[in-house]
Amino acid sequence: MSDAIPPSSIPLGQPPVVAPPVDPATTVDLAPAKRVTFAFLSTGLIALLVGALLGPLQALNYGGIDLYGYVPFLRSYYQGLTLHGVLNALVFTTFFISGLLLYLPARELGMSPAMRWVWSAFAVMVAGLVIAGAGILSNTSTVLYTFYPPLQGHWSFYLGLALVVVASLMIAVEVLRMRAVWRARNPGLATPIVTYMSAVTFAMWILASLGIVVSVVFFLLPWSLGWRDGVDPLLARTLFWYTGHPIVYFWLLPAYVSWYALVPKQAGGELASDPLARLAFIMFLLFSTPVGFHHQFTDPGIPVAWKMVHSMLTMFVGIPSLLTAFTVAASLEIGARRRGGKGVIGWIGALPWKNASFTAQVLAMISFIFGGAGGIVNASFNLNMLVHNTAWIPGHFHLTIGTAVTLTFMGITFWLFPHLLAKPLYRPRMALWSAWTWFVGMMVFGLGMHWQGILGVPRRAHISNLPAAYAEAYMNASVPMAITSLSGAILLVAIFLYFTVIFGTVFSRARLAPSEVPEVPFAGTRQLRREGVIAMLDNLRVWFLFAAFLVLVAYGPSLYSMMANQQPVPGFRLW
Repeated sequence: MSDAIPPSSIPLGQPPVVAPPVDPATTVDLAPAKRVTFAFLSTGLIALLVGALLGPLQALNYGGIDLYGYVPFLRSYYQGLTLHGVLNALVFTTFFISGLLLYLPARELGMSPAMRWVWSAFAVMVAGLVIAGAGILSNTSTVLYTFYPPLQGHWSFYLGLALVVVASLMIAVEVLRMRAVWRARNPGLATPIVTYMSAVTFAMWILASLGIVVSVVFFLLPWSLGWRDGVDPLLARTLFWYTGHPIVYFWLLPAYVSWYALVPKQAGGELASDPLARLAFIMFLLFSTPVGFHHQFTDPGIPVAWKMVHSMLTMFVGIPSLLTAFTVAASLEIGARRRGGKGVIGWIGALPWKNASFTAQVLAMISFIFGGAGGIVNASFNLNMLVHNTAWIPGHFHLTIGTAVTLTFMGITFWLFPHLLAKPLYRPRMALWSAWTWFVGMMVFGLGMHWQGILGVPRRAHISNLPAAYAEAYMNASVPMAITSLSGAILLVAIFLYFTVIFGTVFSRARLAPSEVPEVPFAGTRQLRREGVIAMLDNLRVWFLFAAFLVLVAYGPSLYSMMANQQPVPGFRLW
């Protein structure tokens, strides 16, 4: 393999040099990497399709329309909710991220991954999906995607999800290995930006996944097998949210990879600031994990002081998001002005809005503005009390993950599938409409759900069977409930449009000539030397240890106390 810029050609002490777009993959056969990437992405999208088709049932439920009896494999509202949450939030995202953040570094570095290892990871992940799915479909694990004890699922549910996590960590190890090999071959250069961001994402996930690994391996799985008599609900909830909040950033950061390093090129520009992008990702590594107590403000047994510490650390996560907003907007403006855009805001009209991939991701960015604002409410010690366990929470969740992340991934597929398959995108105009329809549907859903939450409508409630105590909230929320139901119909259209495009592309007999196959739109054209601030940011081992220290400080005392004073309770099943 030949390097894009041989280290020997750059004298020490020289400033960063401008290189051709980082894509030396022409010297390496990446066809095997393309195949495994397509396997990960397509499996994840199948999970999204099944889970998304159940989504409108959730939206219509808030309008008092109960269609669960018409789905033959569902026995209850809560079984459908569990299936929807697990497939969309846990399975789709993990498959998609594993494929995307494996392929992009391989392409950028011009390195072929260890294919036996990667295919083994895929096999483990599929096995986990099948095993966990069996537990849900049999109605023996109707515990929702948060699976709080003392609700008890079948052992297959916990084992299956554990395998999905293990497989994602296998991909993390491979990406970090490729980065280490590249660094050894290029001692004078900083890690290329896409590989850097991918490595930071997986480093954060390695640290963040510890909570759920400990919970499942040492508590929930033995409990479901009858090897333990009970589990402490507070300890299990704490371990869940140790992972449960940073997993949001595991979903979000791959979208940021595209926003920083791919979308600007689609706009005709380049990444405005490579160092700012690296700094933002390091801040996510530091502050993503020690924040879980803001999900547990109402839980007894956690000192108020530690809840406040987590609340403040959660606010710190907003800083890299603001850096992202500034840097990505500047990058888009560079592209728009190169396309002839003028004026303070007039340049926005010069962006390639007819490009479905670009438009989907910019709409995702817009949705995240509203989702991020709602997140500040959730993390605020007092404001959280007003919306805790109300419809506000899934409203916020669907603007961040259901729109910002999912719509970004949808946009990525509009160029990545033609790239992987050498086939033209089926019906580009339909792809564009699917992006707009999904955006509108989710924004309407978010409006209805946030409005309901302010009025006190509970989350995860089968509206047709609401307890009498919520009757007043139900009556006062008739308008936002109708709005939420409308969103379900809009999103059903979006699902149909998007998957028509995807299936039409995959099963098309048309082929692209080699010169017509879209390339990866890498926007980072600057190859930086490993020195100064860049060298400091590139030392991921030190930053990982610092992040681990913050986690130890923020969680250590509370987890030690919970472990030493466990109050286990037996499990039960409601459905």
